[in-house]
Parts: sequence; structure tokens; C-alpha cells
Amino acid sequence: MSDSLLDGVAQATSHRDRHDLDREVARLLLGFLNAETVTLLRLVEDDASRQVLRQVCLASSRTETTLAGKNPPSWPVTENAEWHECIVKGEILHSQDAQRRAITLVPIRGEHEVNGLLVIETRARLEKRETDLVAGILSIIRNHLALLDYGELDTLTGLLNRKTFERSFEKVRRQNRERQPAPRADSEAAPAPPAEDPAQQESSWLALIDVDHFKSVNDGYGHLFGDEVLLLVSRLMKHSFRGADQLFRFGGEEFVVVLERTNEHGAAIALERLRSAVAEYPFPQIGKVTISVGFTRIVQSDVSTTCVERADEALYYAKNHGRNRVQNWEALEAAGEITAKSDHGDVELFDE
Repeated sequence: MSDSLLDGVAQATSHRDRHDLDREVARLLLGFLNAETVTLLRLVEDDASRQVLRQVCLASSRTETTLAGKNPPSWPVTENAEWHECIVKGEILHSQDAQRRAITLVPIRGEHEVNGLLVIETRARLEKRETDLVAGILSIIRNHLALLDYGELDTLTGLLNRKTFERSFEKVRRQNRERQPAPRADSEAAPAPPAEDPAQQESSWLALIDVDHFKSVNDGYGHLFGDEVLLLVSRLMKHSFRGADQLFRFGGEEFVVVLERTNEHGAAIALERLRSAVAEYPFPQIGKVTISVGFTRIVQSDVSTTCVERADEALYYAKNHGRNRVQNWEALEAAGEITAKSDHGDVELFDE
């Protein structure tokens, strides 16, 4: 490897944020291979099927398309036969596009299986030494990600752990701010657009999820069965939300979901889907388990504690009004069921 390539690998592995890491890897390969484009795709589970989700696309003009943090489109893996073959075989494949540019498909391996795909467009077909170097770089990145996972994932459920939440929340808030339209530069003010129903506005949402009567599960069946309930709930969460949504175990029987780029109705549908899936699932030995959910919009003035506190107030309302239900803080405030607080102290999450 040249010194510049080694420097590029070192720069990429200096990142802890996965999107920043993806972007650096794409930039490194774009320059090293003299490529036309480098696109990085991730495999996600959406609606119980495997989908490909575009994370980063870099072109030789240095323009970037990134859909992380928005409501990114995803496609069934089977929609592109060559992509599907590469993922299933786990082997590098070569082809050509309609403009006779060379396409190299490189599977990205996780700990147990292929979990992503690199699509590299070049003027000429890559030589074996080049594809071997790409595979070697991906192996280094995989080891780096394994170290990140060790520190950032909950050991029982495999969800993100609580200490990663603050950084993730700030990133979502920053992305929301960047998506706001820029002010007009001309002196003539534009006519105000018609007011949009707040419930229909796309935004990011934070949901707080609590397993109902979890203490009774631990007391009646033991902590091993309690852990199994948490593990199964986390699996149901992974199948209930989009690949772009962030899932956290917040501590004990509490979970947090950050839903990206959807409106109030869409957020409620996703959370109801999870509530229903948990309520209908036959938990071994225990039988019926339910969850209660409170959720709220993430706004620009929020810090993480104020946003979690609102979600917790909605969760508290759900717990006190029958459990096994989903409540939206904004809807409860509009109905006069709860009152916005002028200041916020430390958050105490609902217990039991």
C-alpha cells in the first residue's frame, strides 16, 4: 500500500460516527481507484423483508448524495438481480452498465453475514490486485466497527446503548436544522406558504417504550425469563421499524426509538405496529406481555432531557389509563390532558 492509502485508512478509522465512516471509506476508494462513482448500500429489515438502503454516493466531481438521516428510499434486495447474486454468494462480481462503464460489486461482511454492498463504477474493469486491496480495506473497517459495537451496543439486545443516545440525539437535531429552508437573499419577501397542519409536518420523533408489569415478570418467573422478554421485545422492535430509525435500550425494561422524517400519523402507525406485535406475541412460559409508549416531536429548542421528559409524560399517561397503548404528547397537550412545563429538571422515567 502507498503512504497515501495508509493515511486514508487511518483517517477513516478515526471516526466513531458510522455515517462519517461510510463517507470516508467512499472518498478513499473513489480516489484510490480513480472511480466514476462509489455507492455504499446497507442491508436492512423493512416489513419483514431484506431491503437495500443507500447510505452514501460519491462521484468523481466530488458531489455527494447522502440519504442518511432523512426518509431514505429502500428497495427489495431481489429488485436488482446482480446485487442479489453478489449478496447471496458473498463474492465480488463484475458487470457493465448501459454506457459500457465497468461495475464492480463488492459484498460488505458483518460478523456473521453480508450486511452491505459497494457499487463501484470505473472506466475500465478493476484488476484483481485492486479488488484484493478493496477487500483488505473492508476487513480493516469491519474490525473497527466490531470495536465500536463492543462499546456502543447493549450486550443483551444488540440495540444501541444509552451512552450513545446523547450523541445520536444531537446529530438528529443538527440534521433537522440543516434541512430547514434557507432565507431568501432578495429584498422582496416571498409570499407566506399556506399553513400546514402540524400533524402532517414531517419531522423526527422520539418514543419512550416501557414493558408493562416487568417487575412481576422478574419476581414471578426469574431474571432469566425477564431477560428473554427484553430480548424478544428488541427483536420485535427491529422488525417493526425502518432501517433508518434508531433503536436504543435505555435501561432496565425501557427502550427509546428515534423515528426519522415522518409525520405524527406515520410515527403513530409504526409505534402501534410494535405495540400490537408485542401484545400478540406468545412469550414462552409467560404468555401475554404488553408495552406502553409515549412519543413526542423533536424540536429545535430541545435538549435530550427535555424531549425524553415529554415522552415520559405521555408514557406516564398511557400507564395510568390502561397500559398497552400509545400516547402522543402533543395530542395530549392539545386536548388539555397534560400541561407543558416552563422548565425541566432531571428526567425520572416511569417505573413499573
